[in-house]
Amino acid sequence: MQIKELGHVVLYVSHLERVANFYRDTLGFHEIHRDAGTALFSSGRTHHELLLIEIGGTPTPKPFPTPGLYHIGFKVGDSTEDIKQVYRELTEKGVTIVGTGDHTVTHSIYILDPDGNELELYADVSDEWKRDPKAVLQPTKILNLGN
Repeated sequence: MQIKELGHVVLYVSHLERVANFYRDTLGFHEIHRDAGTALFSSGRTHHELLLIEIGGTPTPKPFPTPGLYHIGFKVGDSTEDIKQVYRELTEKGVTIVGTGDHTVTHSIYILDPDGNELELYADVSDEWKRDPKAVLQPTKILNLGN
């Protein structure tokens, strides 16, 4: 067996409307279905990439680090200018930004969704990893997007 690609992510959420609206309205995911307990999204790459299932409850801060999911990465562009534009949009919308990073081949912004799940929004800024797969192991550098 060989995994061909990451197909989709399923998240349990505390309040479907609030979280689904965030993924649709703030992050721009295309919503393809919503009912009383689920919301399904796709960027168009495949039939669905994100499924939200409401379970209720109250989001609780996640201790860090702890075994389990750290974050989910979503590609948002192909240039530094693309990631700067995303940064401006997130700032205007009041999204919680927890960090940024220059990973040599990508430039990234780390945010929290309404339930406190960490998301990485990144732009590919180099295809060096295609020639040298270890390029992704370069130390993370400071990425200043505020200007």
